Formats: sequence, structure tokens, C-alpha cells
Amino acid sequence: MSILRYLNSLPVFWFILSIPALLLIRSWTVGESIAMDMLHPTGELSARFMIVAMAISPLIVIFGKRGWTDWLLKRRRSFGLTAFGYAMLHLGFYIIDMEEIEAILAEIDAPGIWTGWLALLLFIPMAITSNNASMRWLKAGWKKLQRLVYPAALLTLAHWLLIHDGVGGALAHFIPLAALQLLRTIIIYNRAKSTSPQPEYSP
Repeated sequence: MSILRYLNSLPVFWFILSIPALLLIRSWTVGESIAMDMLHPTGELSARFMIVAMAISPLIVIFGKRGWTDWLLKRRRSFGLTAFGYAMLHLGFYIIDMEEIEAILAEIDAPGIWTGWLALLLFIPMAITSNNASMRWLKAGWKKLQRLVYPAALLTLAHWLLIHDGVGGALAHFIPLAALQLLRTIIIYNRAKSTSPQPEYSP
């Protein structure tokens, strides 16, 4: 196996995706940071990987089949699972920071909190079924299940906006995704319109 092919393999790719998590965990375990310090970076990384995974389909529609879009498509599942992994790490640090279940339950009805919990609950079935066996078992239902990513993304955005004072960071991440999705919708609509049969003119 050549060096380039080795570096491009999925195991190496997974390791690269896990590097930020390893660094954050190390920082916490050696006492350089506390659990509360880990909440923002883990949540932000989860959102970023989710956005990357969601941006791949619009990019393929916009730019067509290219070498780089094919590379992204083959790794879309990895990006999605990585987003879930960082969301679970975010949850873990949140639980450690809160220390007691009573404290967690006391604020669960706050909009900035329940939006995060609901987004995570939507992520769970998508992550569990993100494998070939589930695709074969669920058939057409698999794609419908994976579309839960859209409400999950909206809830993630709401969670981010409500937890932090400023909106700049959240919008800087989600506006490009929204623009890509809008452009994708326009292109698909125009293609369908151009291929639809035109009514015959009768004088």
C-alpha cells in the first residue's frame, strides 16, 4: 500500500477526526481544563461535523460528480458519526460539570437546554442505523429516518443561539449550509421544470 493510499484509508481518517477529542480529553484529565471548559469546543465540533455531512449532497448537486465530491460522499457517514460522537462527548462533560442529576433536571425545561436534549435524541436513531445492515433492513425507510438530521440541525442551531450570548458564531456556521441547501433546491427545481413535458399549443 502506497503512503498516499494509506493516509487516505478510513482507519487513518477516523483517527484524524478523533484527534480534537483526544486533545480535549487529555487537557481535562491532566487538570489543564475543567469540564465546563469542554462544553463549548465539543458542542461546536459536533455542529461542524454535522454541517459538513449535510453539505455534501448540495455540493454534489451544485458541482456534479467530481473526484473531491466522490471522496466526500464516501466519508459522509464518517462525518455524521463523528458529529454524534462529539455530541456524546459534549453530553458527558455536561453531566460531569453539573455533578448531580437534580441539577440537570432542574434546568431541563430551559429552552437552551431542552433543544440540545431533543437534538441529541434525534441523532441517536440516525447513528444507530448508520450502517449497511440497517440500510438493507429499513430499505426506503432508511432515507426517511436519516432526514431527521434537518430538525436536529435546527434544534442544534437553536441550542447554540440560546446558550451563548452572541449569534455570530452560530450564524457563521449555519448560514453557509442554508445557502447551499437553498441553491440545491433551486437547481433541482429548475432541472425538474426543464425536463417536465410541455403542453402542446393548440390554435
